[in-house]
Amino acid sequence: MKTYQLSAEPRTNLGKKAAKALREENLIPVVLNGGEPVALPFTGTLKPGEKLVEIANNRGIITTDLVVKAEDVRKLLYTPDIFAIELTVNGEKKNAVLREIQFHPVKDTVLHIDLLEVTDKKPVVMEVPVQLEGHAEGVKAGGKLSLSMKKIKVKALYTAIPERVVINIDHLGLGKTLQIGDLHFDGLELMNAKNAVVCAVQLTRAARGAAAKA
Repeated sequence: MKTYQLSAEPRTNLGKKAAKALREENLIPVVLNGGEPVALPFTGTLKPGEKLVEIANNRGIITTDLVVKAEDVRKLLYTPDIFAIELTVNGEKKNAVLREIQFHPVKDTVLHIDLLEVTDKKPVVMEVPVQLEGHAEGVKAGGKLSLSMKKIKVKALYTAIPERVVINIDHLGLGKTLQIGDLHFDGLELMNAKNAVVCAVQLTRAARGAAAKA
């Protein structure tokens, strides 16, 4: 994946009113999740913006409330590409990926962003764009190629996740489909249902007519 440089500031003034005030200044509230679990009771020192969230078995997760400039994330959000984010906060650099974006239901502006901290030891799940290559046999026979899944959900170390999953369709025949269960990529675990259709070559009226004559 490409790397996206992003700087963020700790956010200590929380709540809906504070978040609204930030958005009016063209700033976006962000939460960084996914840090390594810590033992409870916690004896360390929390940095600005950090808070401890109890999970289970006397363990907790440290999440960080942040704020970023809307202009700084525009190229991260409004693109089909995926990125590994190199996040600078509290004077430290952390690796993260985009987890979720919350948009305003009417204005379509960004209300909130969730980031997930990642390491080169723990797999993550991400949606990766699909890129078809080749010329399907079914298209040569008069069929129409349709792409049903623009992204595939994969699980892997973030360092092993590609910018796109490339699928060759040369042997896809007329009226045939390509499903998740038909695919395999080294180092990637596919998380979608095995019978989910990625793409297909549909019979057109002309192809049906040619087949009938044959």
